[in-house]
Amino acid sequence: MVLKDMCFFNKDILVIKSPKKSPLLLRMSVLIFSMVCGVFICSVCLKQISTHARTMLMELQSEKPSRNRFGLTDVPLLHYPNPVSFNRSECAGNPVRFFAILSNQRSGSGWFETLLNSHINVSSNGEIFSVRERRVNVSTIVQTLDKVYNLDWFSSASKNECSAAIGLKWMLNQGLMEHPKEIADYFNRRGVSIIFLFRRNLLRRMVSVLANSYDRYAKLLNGAHKSHVHSTEEADTLSKYKPIINSTSLLVDLKDMEKRMAKALEYFSINRHMILYYEDLIRNRTKLKDVQDFLGLPQMELRSRQIKIHRGPLSDHIKNWDDVNKTLHGTAYECFLQTDYSS
Repeated sequence: MVLKDMCFFNKDILVIKSPKKSPLLLRMSVLIFSMVCGVFICSVCLKQISTHARTMLMELQSEKPSRNRFGLTDVPLLHYPNPVSFNRSECAGNPVRFFAILSNQRSGSGWFETLLNSHINVSSNGEIFSVRERRVNVSTIVQTLDKVYNLDWFSSASKNECSAAIGLKWMLNQGLMEHPKEIADYFNRRGVSIIFLFRRNLLRRMVSVLANSYDRYAKLLNGAHKSHVHSTEEADTLSKYKPIINSTSLLVDLKDMEKRMAKALEYFSINRHMILYYEDLIRNRTKLKDVQDFLGLPQMELRSRQIKIHRGPLSDHIKNWDDVNKTLHGTAYECFLQTDYSS
């Protein structure tokens, strides 16, 4: 009787046991879960890639310039050029430092170069590579650089015989980014120090680029185009033009500018360099002392006759200001809407 009851008990257990789940249902669940995880991982990776350039720039912007980046023993290399076009005569024994200013158009490099050239011992020869024939290939670039650093390049800024520092201004879109390895190697081999000069507020740079491009054809100053001016009257005339900024592509355009700057810093990080920002030079002229220390120059008061064109808030200089304001509001570039240095 007990055995019979035990048999019926085992039978009941078998009856109430839940059936196995369908293999197809399990596979579908795993597939859906995998797809969700994949989408999430891809979105995170894309976000990291898109913000890499901006993160890199923000980290670099927070660094102290040359005085902290380089020790007292890390001074620019000394050179004793032997030019073929003239005799340095009594200055033949005076050492020369080599430098290059790497920048973008409308980032204050023209103004900065006039400041450097006001130093009695500095010769900075302008945008030599704005002429396409000088940057056709690496060979023509090297030939041009050799001529500059051998003191055989003549410009209005040349102080050849007794120059203590000789250099040039080089825009990123003038062949520099097409041959970064060869140029970086050349700079290291010749002992060329790099001064990166960038603009933090890329929206202001965009306004300046568009206005300068417009004046190239409009020639608002009595039929003449001027990229830089020396009077408030000329500045006021040029600033009357208010460009329309493409708000649809604005975010993409700003990101592209940042990526280009970050790429340049990455390419030439192996070279002796310092990083300057236009806004810092405007706010704090003691930055110019850092530059003179970086180049191993005796300290002098540096001056420029150039006058800033677009002064005051950006809302005064952008025709479709409401669209631009709406586009950048709530983004990482919202800070560009504010006045970031004294007008």
